[in-house]
Amino acid sequence: MNSTLDPVLLRSLVAVIDSGSFTRAAESTHLTQSTISQQIRKLEGQLGCDLLVRKKRYATPTLEGERIVAYARRILAMMEDAIAETVSSAEQRPIKLGVPEDFATQELMPTLSRFAQAFPEVRLEVKSGMCSEIWQQFNQGELELALVKHRPEQAMGIASWSEPLSWIDGKSVDNLSKQTIPLVGLPSTGLYRSEMAHTFDSLGKHWRMSYITSSLMGVGCAVEAGLGISLLPSRLVTPLHQVLTEQDGLPAIAPLELILHAQPQLSQQGKLLAEELIATCDQIYAM
Repeated sequence: MNSTLDPVLLRSLVAVIDSGSFTRAAESTHLTQSTISQQIRKLEGQLGCDLLVRKKRYATPTLEGERIVAYARRILAMMEDAIAETVSSAEQRPIKLGVPEDFATQELMPTLSRFAQAFPEVRLEVKSGMCSEIWQQFNQGELELALVKHRPEQAMGIASWSEPLSWIDGKSVDNLSKQTIPLVGLPSTGLYRSEMAHTFDSLGKHWRMSYITSSLMGVGCAVEAGLGISLLPSRLVTPLHQVLTEQDGLPAIAPLELILHAQPQLSQQGKLLAEELIATCDQIYAM
């Protein structure tokens, strides 16, 4: 006797016993009647006994058939449970989102909170940091969704927004008039830092980095304290900043693009989160 039972054969046996005929079993399994008959005969051959009593158009289980069908139901149920558990585990894989540091505070928190409450079974992991790091992690497949700032027309995603920039200094200081201009900014890999360096080099002005931080919020606070001039998203300008313009001798800087990137194989929950992020960014940049 073959020690391995084919679940396809067991499913056909259950269908015949449940329906009482080969014809109805064929209809319920979307197979032909001859295929059902062949599968039952193969199963009987493997087990070495008759499983059904055939009476014209009807079929009833033998004693062995009743015993085997009980095992068949349990085997098939366990297989369905295993498949359901596997699918469920796959659906519960974490959604990993990367966001710029300045978006990881109050601007996105209500959106992420609503999503977490609506889908408590979904593990949401949010990583914040510099855009260069987030972009690298996304390209390495470590993030499913990523909000990243790029120079114009350097990348494409599923949605984008213009991020206007402003030159800022402390409200009560004039760092621009100093012989060596103090600058506040991000590390050298940051977009804002490179724009500042290029601008002051092109203007032929001496400059130094007086304060370096990986946090845009830290940049804003340092400028408020009078530590130097910086370039920030216009939406982060506070009443303790003064905005410097072309009249002050600083050129306007082209806006950056905030782009939402998504991996090709997003889960349904991931797609819903992307829609929520798009709606939130639409609101932020409509202000």
